[in-house]
Amino acid sequence: IAALADGVWRGGLSRVAFGADVALVSRVTQGCQPVGPTRTITRCQANVVEALDGQPALPLLLQDLQIADLADHRSAVPKLRATLAGLVDAADTALDRGGQFGADVRVRHLIGLDPARQAVALADRVDTGMRLAFCGRDVQAARRDLVRICAEIRDEIEGRAAPQMRGAIYVSCAGRGGPHFGGPSAELKIIQHALGEVPLVGFFAGGEIARHHLYGYTGVLTVFGSGD
Repeated sequence: IAALADGVWRGGLSRVAFGADVALVSRVTQGCQPVGPTRTITRCQANVVEALDGQPALPLLLQDLQIADLADHRSAVPKLRATLAGLVDAADTALDRGGQFGADVRVRHLIGLDPARQAVALADRVDTGMRLAFCGRDVQAARRDLVRICAEIRDEIEGRAAPQMRGAIYVSCAGRGGPHFGGPSAELKIIQHALGEVPLVGFFAGGEIARHHLYGYTGVLTVFGSGD
């Protein structure tokens, strides 16, 4: 099932096949920034994180958000609603980039708190050994990261023999876009400014697929290059 042009369509699939002479360069740009340190999940069940670094997870979340009293709903609820969790697999260091998320970080919503178990429930299954950092959306960090991936893609394309950009596709989370970046088509304008006059199309998604992950709150930029 796909939603296209204000309609819902069933039973069809569109795809494009590229020849071996078409060079593809793709990058993932993150839209969140950690609000606390990276910790290791040491006890969990399904999607419920019970302990981080051997300590109950819920008090650590409240500590990172500087929430003194969970019963103070007026202060606590807005902070909790704005908080997400960045996850990586056990051996990954993508959370350890000096306050920035790497490409393998998957951002997931907090979907519940369990004061009885001092636990936090996430919108994804977790395993012991995985690493977690509580995070929040950050417009300036998202802008900087988008500019960074554009520069990396441009440098990689230009570093090849007889390079030429043929076109680009940008897939952005529906939670980003104009309202988050401050204006209509703001992300595409940043990309156009960074890459120059390259044919560019894009769309919003409720989950962005790249590498071997399903992401959230990210953008995925792919540039098609050729040396012809």
